[in-house]
Amino acid sequence: MIQKNIDKIIIGTALTVAASALIPIAKSTLRPLASAGAQGGAGLLQRARSALQVAREEMEDIVAEAQFERMKRQLDKEIALMDSEK
Repeated sequence: MIQKNIDKIIIGTALTVAASALIPIAKSTLRPLASAGAQGGAGLLQRARSALQVAREEMEDIVAEAQFERMKRQLDKEIALMDSEK
């Protein structure tokens, strides 16, 4: 029983020492990676917004062209009716 407790204390102490040595290394290694990841995510978000804006403009153009064609056909019908009444 005492041997188990001594083993746990030794392992805990070794892990504490190892963690105190590894944390600064991991911190200095992971900080640039996190920064690059954030910049990459921001760039990806900006590209997605741009693509969405282009798609929105394309849809607006399609709708406007359809409305123009509909209005043009209606005017052509009205002109044809006016010509047939004369």
